[in-house]
Amino acid sequence: MSRAAPPFGITICGIEELNGHCSTGASHVLSILDPDYPVPEAFGAFGEHQKLEVRFHDIVNDTPGLLAPQPEHVERILALGRDLMAEPVASAYLLVHCHAGISRSTASMALILAQAMPEQPAEAILTLVHGMREKAWPNLRVMEIGDAMLGRNSALVEATHALHRLQIGRRPHIAEFMELGGREREVAAARAAFAAAPGDRA
Repeated sequence: MSRAAPPFGITICGIEELNGHCSTGASHVLSILDPDYPVPEAFGAFGEHQKLEVRFHDIVNDTPGLLAPQPEHVERILALGRDLMAEPVASAYLLVHCHAGISRSTASMALILAQAMPEQPAEAILTLVHGMREKAWPNLRVMEIGDAMLGRNSALVEATHALHRLQIGRRPHIAEFMELGGREREVAAARAAFAAAPGDRA
């Protein structure tokens, strides 16, 4: 499948990479942080930009003492995407970061792109995100909420399962890592949904 081209500039990164993107010229920044984490100092070196800070933990199930992704978080993320689309094409550039640039950020970027590119199939959107972040493991709960909001009829969720399955195939250790982190639901869904479908799907 040929890779779709995003309608604006895009970057996904982790906190430790922010200093390397100060001169990117991002017009919009989505900063996803744990609830009690301090604001990264790197933003002091960024140029003028519109920033949305969203805070929730990188989990997929309701967990005592932790804040799971909620619909209001995803709605704010999609609202930022709509603001971005109102910018002149030449100056529209989105940087999304979470702590590692692997889970919350890739899910959020996928949803923003799916909203901006409704004509593109879900697999094309996830392929684009995976091409940007080779270790992408989109947070399934964020994708489930966003899929429903965008009316994608579970297509984005299924494409997420496919990408998770691909990552498990390439990095078998990641399944155990996710299960130990309480994210066995993602691993089980990826394996169950595609058990009879050999080959890479994302």
